[in-house]
This record gives sequence, structure tokens and C-alpha cells, in this order.
Amino acid sequence: MSTLQKEDFSAWYIQTIKQADLMDYSPVRGCIIFKPDSYEIWEHIQEEFNARFKEEGIRNAYFPMLIPESFFTKEKDHIEGFSPELPWVTEAAGEKLEERLALRPTSETMIGTAFGDWINSYRDLPMEINQWANVFRWEKKTLPFLRTSEFLWQEGHTAHSDEEDARRRTMRMLQVYKEVIEGLLAVPVYEGQKTPSERFAGAVDTFSVEAMMKDGKAVQAGTSHYMGTKFAEAFDIKYLNRDNEHVYAHTTSWGVSTRLIGAVIMVHGDDQGLVLPPKVAAKQVVLMPVGPWKKKPEIVERLEVLQSELKSAGIRVLLDDSDNSPGFKFNEWELKGVPMRIEFGPRDMENNQVMVKMRDLSDKVAVSLDEIMTFVPKALDDMQVRLLETARENRKANEYTNIDTLDELKAHIEAKKAAGEVPGFVLAGWDGELETEAKIKEETGFTTRNMPFNPPVEKTTCIVSGKPAKHTVWLARAY
Repeated sequence: MSTLQKEDFSAWYIQTIKQADLMDYSPVRGCIIFKPDSYEIWEHIQEEFNARFKEEGIRNAYFPMLIPESFFTKEKDHIEGFSPELPWVTEAAGEKLEERLALRPTSETMIGTAFGDWINSYRDLPMEINQWANVFRWEKKTLPFLRTSEFLWQEGHTAHSDEEDARRRTMRMLQVYKEVIEGLLAVPVYEGQKTPSERFAGAVDTFSVEAMMKDGKAVQAGTSHYMGTKFAEAFDIKYLNRDNEHVYAHTTSWGVSTRLIGAVIMVHGDDQGLVLPPKVAAKQVVLMPVGPWKKKPEIVERLEVLQSELKSAGIRVLLDDSDNSPGFKFNEWELKGVPMRIEFGPRDMENNQVMVKMRDLSDKVAVSLDEIMTFVPKALDDMQVRLLETARENRKANEYTNIDTLDELKAHIEAKKAAGEVPGFVLAGWDGELETEAKIKEETGFTTRNMPFNPPVEKTTCIVSGKPAKHTVWLARAY
């Protein structure tokens, strides 16, 4: 790698995803092409979430991408929140449309309209669906996977008979996000509630899971929203309750997106390239003949047998018997983040062994061919655990809980910059006023990430005003 993380993290990131062949740029500004390896990561994320959604009784559906402008005007906060980012379709088949159609930024309005038609009685509730789709938000500043004008995501939408049930679903999905992001992607997250200025347009309450990247910046990894009856009132989602009264449903929505791919890269990657958690890697194991193997066809034959055995065991495996030099191939698969490399040559055949190199460890180990089928799944599981533990250690090393004033925060940022270190996440007190929150952003570039449910320290004084703190918040720069 020509650019190191500490020299220029953003340049390292772009270089890494390009050299690992994860994406290409589209001719349309701010849009990217997902190449097979990155899309397969997304498929593994989808598979895990789909399994969890089905356990929750949530079913998948699909709604149109084009949304009539009048749908947005029904919910005032929603249209104000998204209006600057909306691309519009104004003409079709050579004719001007009577009503503009937006490319969906989210599907609250479309699904809200459908729910209004579908829900009539308390017997129809709860109604809980999920959609896998592309959405559009015309971003001014873009970064592949993390912030693009078009991206992929899932969006869950539910309607409930009362606030208690809707809030239970809101919080349950936040917990599902935490479990999957930490368990599948090995990315630790902070759970908490968004401040009013950061909550979703039209929501009553927004909750998030926030992840810290290796450069100390935040990625909002997932959000879950309690909508109250706001959208039900706007889209006439009424039902006949058990007392024979027509009342409004309480709704929720929640989503994660392909920015999770960017988070995985930024949390685990190193100066050699990608480091992918085994559970989401497109290829978990690469088999490689080494030494003077071309004169010994039995070398490749034995690797082909091993490849077949690993595939039968559910391991995603590739045999690289290309003509490239061993050094080239070692570097290529390190760059692409394949969790395990297995080398096998004439000497190994004599010793009935293979040499195994894990992507996150520096040393190779010899493993008997008689034990390899037991070794591989355990080593992959161990790596999955190590990556999460390492990420947690890195996060802990870049958390700061002893900063109590705005001047201290500014000094902290400058000191870290001068030392070539990351400013990380700062835990602060906040008096709950929008003006003080805005001043933090204006003077430091830090924003409130969320108000954590279980902060390591309860802050008592506002970092800006010095008044008693109403909330404890995580502050960080964000992607």
C-alpha cells in the first residue's frame, strides 16, 4: 500500500477499496458500482438480517421507487427534512408529467399510503414489513459506501395498536442491529437516543447504533424510529379498535444500509489492505500451491480434494493455481482481506501438513492434513472473536470521558492533531439546548452522536454553557 492509514486515512480508504476491487465509479456523480466481492458482503449482511427479521415475524415486500410529490406534502417535517436531497422525475415518454415524482429517499410516504388502505381493524395489527431497496439522497459530498447519492438498504415499517407495542418494536430492532453488527461484522457500537436536531425527519424519537472508525470518526451504523401517530394522521392509518372506535395506529421505521460495508473496512483494515471478518468475507479461505509445484501435479490434486471438502463443510474457498508468483499472490489476497491462506508445496506433502496464515496474525502455523478440517472452522471462529475484541480495544483507547468544557475539547482536538493521533469520541454533558449543541459543531466540527443508554460516566455539567447537564452525549466527527 502506497498510502498508510496514519498519513491520510481517507486516501488509504479510497486506495484500499479500489485495489481490492470492491467498487468502481459510475458516470453519474456520487454513485458507485458494487463489484462482486463487495456485493457478496452485502448479500451476507442481507442473509443474516433476513433470518433475524423472519424470527421476529417480519416479512419482506417491495414498493415502487417513484413517489408522487403530493405524498411528501402530507407530513410537513418529512418534506422539510428531505426536500434539498430529492431528485425529481418531471418528464416521461416525451411528455411533461402532471405531478413530479421523487426518487425515494425513504419509503415512509409510499408505505404509509398503503398502510392506510390495508389497515382497517385491530385484527390487522401489528402490521410489520421490511423492504430491501435502493434509495436516493443527492449528497453534496460523497465517499464510496459511506455516503453516496444512491445506496442500498433495508427499511422496516410497522404499525401498532398502541404506543407501548410500537416502542417495544422500535427498541427491539435497535437491539437486533447491535447483535448483527457486532456478531456478524465484528464492529462494536454505542446504543443511544439521537438529540432532537439529529432525529429522523418526522419521527417522535430516533435511536441509533454508532461505530467508531480507526481514524476516530463516527459512522451511524443503524437507526430505529418511533413515529408516534404523526404519519398515521398524515396518511389516514386508522383502525377500528375493540371498543368500536376509529383510532390512529402508532408506527415505526428502522434501517441499515451499505455504509456497513464502509464501516467494516474502516474498523478492521490495516496498511496491507482489507481485513474481513470471516462471517462476511466473499472468500474465507484461499488455497495456494507453493514451491516447485508445477512439476508435481499431485500438489494441486490434493488441494482440489481439500477445496471440495471445505466447500462441503460450508466454507467459502478458492484455489489459486494461477501463474502469478507466490509473492504477488500473497500480497493480492492480503489486500483483499481473505481471512485464511493455506499454502501447500512438495515439502508439506512429505510432512502431511499445510502452512496456514491468518490475515490478522503475523505468523504462519503448520497444521496436519489429518486435522485441517477441524482446524479451519475453529480458526475462522477465533478470528471473528479476535477482530471484535481488537476493535473494542481500539475504541476504548480513543474514548475520552474527562473533558468538561468547550475550551478543553478544542485543546484536546489540537493536541491530537499535533501528535498525529485521532481525537476519537468525547463524552460530554449537554444542557439540552439546541444553541449549545450547534455551538459545539460550529467551533469544533464535532456533532452529537447519541445520548448513550449506559454511559461509562454520567456528566453533570454542560460542556458549553456550564449549566447542569440534562443529558450525557457522545461527541465525534462523523462521516
